[in-house]
Amino acid sequence: MRLLSLGHGYVAEALVRALPAGTEVRATTRRPERMAQMQGVTPLLLPDTDLAPHVAWATHVLVSAAPEGGIDPFWLAIAEDIIDHQPAWLGYLSSTGVYGDRQGAWVDETASVSPIGNRAGDRIKAERSWVDVVRATHIFRISGIYGPGRAPFAGLRAGTQRRIIREGQVFSRIHVDDIAQVLRASMLAPAPGVYNLADDLPAPNADVVAYAAEIAGLPLPPAEDFETAALSPMARGFFMESRRVCNRKIKEDLGITLRYPNYRVGLQAILAAGA
Repeated sequence: MRLLSLGHGYVAEALVRALPAGTEVRATTRRPERMAQMQGVTPLLLPDTDLAPHVAWATHVLVSAAPEGGIDPFWLAIAEDIIDHQPAWLGYLSSTGVYGDRQGAWVDETASVSPIGNRAGDRIKAERSWVDVVRATHIFRISGIYGPGRAPFAGLRAGTQRRIIREGQVFSRIHVDDIAQVLRASMLAPAPGVYNLADDLPAPNADVVAYAAEIAGLPLPPAEDFETAALSPMARGFFMESRRVCNRKIKEDLGITLRYPNYRVGLQAILAAGA
């Protein structure tokens, strides 16, 4: 396989570690200082690099970047080239935020999209733009991502982690290594469509924070009521939505067995690794 990783970030780095030996990866970045830190890939510096020959080279393409100004920047950059050089697999990393607020109800891939706000709406536009130009487009709607370096422990140690309480609010999450194994399985057996990525245990964010504090032996942050807490517009929007994301399709269609089926197992592993 020859993978072109567009917008090479946290999830893409985990995928590279999970790929079969011999997979070649070329990955973009806009930060020159980051190029030396990108492991297991050939870095491509943007905007200086012409992506056309790399699109022609790739058998697989991963798009991780968020839309900018209502459109996917990489779609603008390569749409014309990729029409003529169809990859065997294109994966677009989207968000379960496209489903909007479901008041705690379950959603699967057949659920209608009902985005709240421009960010989720732009995700839907980006999904559709890739489907329009690449036949083998796979849309991965990802729940809240956590993993090494993205867990509550650092905030708990620093005394900056907050514990926001909103009655009835629940959401799904998934460990970054499980995202990587889903992407790997899909790359090895392409089947275009939409896939929801989540673990088996939706839960309030406050429960996750409390469990992290418990296993780390750290003080529990004070409870803050959502209605009166000082929150950024983005954070407030996050807590306004409540849904449970069904992961049946990745298990049945891709044969996935989650390494971290719930946040408890995932947080225990992160803590044990010292991350």
